[in-house]
Amino acid sequence: MRNHRLHIVIITGVLGLFLLPFALTAQDAGAGARGGQRGAGGARGGRGGRGAAQPSAPTPRWPDGRVNLDAAPGQKGFWNVMQGNVVGRNGSALPTNLTLDEVPFQDWARSVYEYRQSRQGLDDPHARCYPAGGMRFFTVPNGLNIVDQPELNRIFLISGENRDWRRIAMEPGRKHPPEDQIVPSYFGDSIGHWEGETLVVDTVGFNERFWVIRGGLPHTRFLHLVERFTRVNYNSLKYEVTIDDKGAYTRPWSGGWLIPWQTVNYDNSPGGEIHEYFCHDNERDSERFDLDETRSK
Repeated sequence: MRNHRLHIVIITGVLGLFLLPFALTAQDAGAGARGGQRGAGGARGGRGGRGAAQPSAPTPRWPDGRVNLDAAPGQKGFWNVMQGNVVGRNGSALPTNLTLDEVPFQDWARSVYEYRQSRQGLDDPHARCYPAGGMRFFTVPNGLNIVDQPELNRIFLISGENRDWRRIAMEPGRKHPPEDQIVPSYFGDSIGHWEGETLVVDTVGFNERFWVIRGGLPHTRFLHLVERFTRVNYNSLKYEVTIDDKGAYTRPWSGGWLIPWQTVNYDNSPGGEIHEYFCHDNERDSERFDLDETRSK
């Protein structure tokens, strides 16, 4: 009987290792769904942030009637952006998302994606403290605030993760610089405008030094993202993104997920403010990955 139990444990463990990369792809729960957890595709786990679910409330607004995408005046809170995936329909994903088989990969891009999956995150730049560019910006721990400055025609997306931030230019009629004048970056050149209740952000000018989502979807310098942010109620932000990359995909495609609002700290203590976290202060994955790489040779 003892031997039978041992065999069951071994088989279960092997199956778990085999299925791990697929689970990461389907779920893409940002690397810290539980405190201290590290994922194969994230720089490290970070702090969880369970937080009690808050009663539904109307979308907050500024005195002039504009939608407020962050805390109401006098209140605290942040967007708990740890979980989400542009592919698959489980968890917080939108029901209109594509399945992996439906993603319009070019042949080389599919091969790269499958290779990254087989490596279980060993080649992930974010695991070595590089910034989370593209839509992956919305799947890392430590919270997100959206700072609207209409008097300056700009909106900032501020992450507790490495204190990364994105600037969205909101000047009417603004255009992207010519391609040969853009310095490629992790967060690109972003221009935004309002379509009714939805903030629409158009971004180009990305470099190729990051994975656009934790599962390892490839991209090229031609990546063009159109993101849509809709606060459906006080506690939910709908994030939708259209990926247009003629270098990696045969056509544009879209996906998204719901992001929950949180009003307590990650340890469930009162507060509800984003946390400071710098990957280099607690970076352990690269050492582990280098060891795994050595063992595989």
